[in-house]
Amino acid sequence: MDAPTLFAISDLHIAYAENREIVEGLRPEHDGDWLIVAGDVGEVFADVEWALGLLADRFAKVIWVPGNHELWTPREDPVQSRGEARYRQLVARCRELGVVTPEDEYPVWTGPGGPVVIAPLFLLYDYSFRMPGLATKEESLARAYDAGVVCTDEFLLHPDPYPGREHWCWARVAESERRLRDIDPALRTVLVNHWPLVREPTQVLRYPEFAQWCGTDRTADWHVRYRAAAVVYGHLHIPRTTWYDGVRFEEVSVGYPREWRRRTTPPGTLRPVLDRVLD
Repeated sequence: MDAPTLFAISDLHIAYAENREIVEGLRPEHDGDWLIVAGDVGEVFADVEWALGLLADRFAKVIWVPGNHELWTPREDPVQSRGEARYRQLVARCRELGVVTPEDEYPVWTGPGGPVVIAPLFLLYDYSFRMPGLATKEESLARAYDAGVVCTDEFLLHPDPYPGREHWCWARVAESERRLRDIDPALRTVLVNHWPLVREPTQVLRYPEFAQWCGTDRTADWHVRYRAAAVVYGHLHIPRTTWYDGVRFEEVSVGYPREWRRRTTPPGTLRPVLDRVLD
């Protein structure tokens, strides 16, 4: 290619051997290509470290946000840190690898479609994406347990030192709002989060009870308020392009082998973020 591209991918789930092979095959098309990795690289600390290190060696810049799987504390992982401490440990290792995290200065993409500020976000969820008629988190969780649709986060994603995942989410939302407000208002943004910023993408879930683990209503207008040229997310394992308020949303998941084998697009196809948005 004659010019560099801002690419994105997520939900690599390299615990699966087939997915690890996909990551081993990911390469830039131009020396200046950047890659957004929107979470769920893997569950074991060493796997996340391996994948991000490999990609950082190949792409001009790698930008990572955590998914729920990176924040799990599985018993088989020698690294047994939990919650905020685990997240900070991942951030520290990313910095050693040269990978941009939500704790770092937001980089500015000046290639085709730029300049835009790339804002990696870590926001979690607060159970507000509830099914109609359910007023509280407790009611929503009870419905999910009755239906047998319960996210593994309830057992492996610890919110320490916060009293609950929703409290951690609210703290992250407040900190991210502060930083987003400080961006030069003359610049547009690419907002990157593992979980969708708006509720609408969850409406196609096979199990609607799962939506409560997929985001927060507090970010519903961020794509407008913070001048998004595009929004990148994963988590749902339903890769597609949708538009809300004239802003393109890209779900860029690879997903599990049983999922990507059914698709016509080859697994591991990198998604351009800006080439179809701005001249």
